[in-house]
Amino acid sequence: MRDGLEEDVNEPRRPRLVYPFEVAPEQGSGQAVEVAPGVLWLRQPLGGSLQFINVWAIADGEGWAIVDTGVQTKETSQAWRAAFTGALEGKPITRVICTHLHPDHVGLAGWIVRKFDCRLWMTRLEYFQCRMLVADTGREAPEDGVRFFKAAGWDEDAIENYKARFGGFGKAIYALPDSYRRLSDGEDFDIGGRTWRVVTGQGHSPDHACLWCPELDVLISGDQVLPRISSNVSVFPTEPEADPLSDWLRSLAKVKAEVPDSVLVLPAHNDPFHGLHARIDHLINGHERGLGRLRGKLEEPKRAIDVFGALFARPIGPDLLGMATGEALAHLNCLIGRGVATRDLDAEGVAWYRTSGATETTV
Repeated sequence: MRDGLEEDVNEPRRPRLVYPFEVAPEQGSGQAVEVAPGVLWLRQPLGGSLQFINVWAIADGEGWAIVDTGVQTKETSQAWRAAFTGALEGKPITRVICTHLHPDHVGLAGWIVRKFDCRLWMTRLEYFQCRMLVADTGREAPEDGVRFFKAAGWDEDAIENYKARFGGFGKAIYALPDSYRRLSDGEDFDIGGRTWRVVTGQGHSPDHACLWCPELDVLISGDQVLPRISSNVSVFPTEPEADPLSDWLRSLAKVKAEVPDSVLVLPAHNDPFHGLHARIDHLINGHERGLGRLRGKLEEPKRAIDVFGALFARPIGPDLLGMATGEALAHLNCLIGRGVATRDLDAEGVAWYRTSGATETTV
């Protein structure tokens, strides 16, 4: 799970991945490491447990195509100014490609495309959902959201914290441009004379775009495949019956089927690595083990907040309650979708989950 929550309890040995670069770029320095011909690796500061995000610059004619941007902060914009005159040699930015809508990926996209008068490239669902979430800035928390978290078992203090923090998503994102260039799954397009293919996945976000260049044998994986942490897969109040974990597992299998194991994976967090297929297998198996443990906990009725111990190896405090609740609900809804668990609301609107006795089938 992202943001420092371990992805499995009693986790079996991780696959042996190969990290070919001994030196990483210093975050915020404006310097870069070339990871493939014409592909530069930069790091922008994030703060918190993740500390940084990897962003990528791809040689594109007389300029650079940028993949992901970091959050909208003074520190990140200063880091980009250092990169524009440093590693990017004063050349223009030709386009900004964002893998998905989360602020650490799209936060400064609007600023860069306006600065260089270039186009933002995203998948349609990511662009429009990002615009929708930004529009919540300054709104009061909706009653649907309050009901959602009460159903999960939150107490009044947690609900009040949710109300106080609601609408903060847009604060980390510079205003998006009013138009964009759509990326579509399976699409091939040119950057600097080389063909890149869009490989999308769902579950972590609505329609996350990975970029694969067969000629370079490189995959920019964003948050779809990370080497040391597992991306958060959550249910949110806007779609309480969603099953993003099934989407996520299918997407991982899809990436494994479409992208060769030989690629150098360029992830948004941690370091570039070899071992794509082994890592995907490990991620899928980890979630399946979590689903098995969770099902065992549901022999007696449980609320969403009662099952954290089956999924996470560390205690969940107030700072991680929202993320942990969303991920727990993703696992619970997956079991419901497989026909092996049920959900019932009590008179107070709290949801209780238990096994249904059906035979489980996996995706």
